[in-house]
Amino acid sequence: MNHPTRRYPFPSLPRLAPALLGAAALAALAAMAGCSTLPADSPALDAAHQQLQAAQAAPATAELAPVELKQAVDAMGRADAAWRAGDGHEQVDHLATLAGTRAAIAQATGQRRDAERETAAAVADRSRLRLEARTDEADAAHRSAERARDQAQASQQQAANAERSASDARAQADQAQRAAAASQQQTSDVQAQADAVQARLQAELQAMNARKTDRGLVVTIGDLLFATDRAQLKPGGELNVQRLASFLNDHPQRRARIEGFTDSTGSAGHNQRLSARRADAVRAALMGLGVDGSRLATQGYGESYPVAGNDSAGGRQSNRRVEVILSDGSGAIAPR
Repeated sequence: MNHPTRRYPFPSLPRLAPALLGAAALAALAAMAGCSTLPADSPALDAAHQQLQAAQAAPATAELAPVELKQAVDAMGRADAAWRAGDGHEQVDHLATLAGTRAAIAQATGQRRDAERETAAAVADRSRLRLEARTDEADAAHRSAERARDQAQASQQQAANAERSASDARAQADQAQRAAAASQQQTSDVQAQADAVQARLQAELQAMNARKTDRGLVVTIGDLLFATDRAQLKPGGELNVQRLASFLNDHPQRRARIEGFTDSTGSAGHNQRLSARRADAVRAALMGLGVDGSRLATQGYGESYPVAGNDSAGGRQSNRRVEVILSDGSGAIAPR
């Protein structure tokens, strides 16, 4: 079917390689094609020109989709050429529809790439632009396949990452369990050691008949372990001193204060000197058994600080004594 002689005021665009055209030049060439007078007797061609003009008007198309815009302009040129050549309506409509679709693709591609560059919500934008593009069934199927492949690859990668994370978590859990077991065993060992030390300490203190006071643990060496009015220890007294020396050697952080006392019989000066000599005798015996003398302090109190009345033989015997005060673990001894 022939149309009246009607020519667009522009020639067909040359087939230049997209790589040789800059974005600005390509946009200018496309603008030339878009500004032509639309034919009145081809609604499909008119719609295609409107679609191309819309694509050219979009700022992102020329910048981000120059190849697609060039394809749309070329397709528009082929549709216009068919109309000018007087081809049938079906051919012109087909080429016009293809050109419109190419223009829509160019516009959608520019929008998609602009959205990808501007926002992290690229997937939603690409879906919207694909719906707007309204490409044919083959293109849609191809894109769908590519999308499915990408999703499958992403799912596989996610699964691999999840497996690695699970493996790491299992390894960390195993390590934590082993560490907890080791810590529990170590705690048990430490507790067992502490219990053993405490048991040994209690046994040692019990063997020395030590008693707890406000000043600390006190070991009393009674009057019967000294000769009358003498400062020399009898064999029974030496046994007590050996136990005391063993305890101090086993616990080097502890110190000892050795205090001597007498009853009220005799002069105060005599009693003072006797109590001091007995305290010094115990110190000398401990040093002879390996205890460092710097850990041992002595003091004679004479008839001061009685623990019983001096009006009976039993009371006076209780007052004639040497008390050894053992420090706490830090070496401190409360003053009298």
